[in-house]
Amino acid sequence: MPIHVEQLSMVFPGQREVAALEEISLSVADGEFLSVIGPSGCGKSTLLHIIDGLLPATSGRVLVDGETVSVPGPDRGMVFQEFGLLPWRTVRANVELGPELRGVAAAERRRIAQEFLGLVGLHGFEDRHPHELSGGMRQRVSIARALALDPKILLMDEPFANLDAQTKLLMEEELLAIWERTRKTIVFVTHDLAEAIALADRVVVFTARPGRVKAVVAVDLPRPRDVVGVRATPGFARLHEEVWTLLRDEVRRAREFALR
Repeated sequence: MPIHVEQLSMVFPGQREVAALEEISLSVADGEFLSVIGPSGCGKSTLLHIIDGLLPATSGRVLVDGETVSVPGPDRGMVFQEFGLLPWRTVRANVELGPELRGVAAAERRRIAQEFLGLVGLHGFEDRHPHELSGGMRQRVSIARALALDPKILLMDEPFANLDAQTKLLMEEELLAIWERTRKTIVFVTHDLAEAIALADRVVVFTARPGRVKAVVAVDLPRPRDVVGVRATPGFARLHEEVWTLLRDEVRRAREFALR
């Protein structure tokens, strides 16, 4: 499902207004994997929240499949950095939550949960509670929960930032396998430059706050893609240098602003 962001700006009111986004325009093709990268505080997460319908923009608009977004909808699923699982519900019950709220019958909810827990490699853990799982496993549950609504679009806000390096690589592999199978449109926010390149079809580079689109870089690396092996290729090194050259000054500007 395609996404079109048109002249989007976001200002948070207060004693000192904060301009988070300024005239963002970009398009995401149906089935595309788009990474968004930029310095801290540049509005990357805000953009996802507006696309999801959780926040109203100050100006501009978001179109999903030609329709203006104003509220959350079942065509969009959100995966957050913090897992957001309900601790009193089992793994299965957490994944069933979305279909349950939509009034899906119990037997069908169970079938859906089993399907997506299998997709993320968690068969056998259905009756565990979140505290009994590792961080990587909890994030798999979060992804399964988002997929259980069968959204056309996955919005992912630094979903692997809290994981150790090895688990992070495994989760990147899992995510690419899911994307290859489902071909959902994915918008993936990250601070990790290597991760952004290894996963995406294109990388959007944001400026320091207020966030603007500084550049969009096509990732011309072949698919299917090995997220570890691709990092050792000359093409990856070239892209890494290109994106870092674009990003370096924005990171410096963000740090200078924070120190004022």
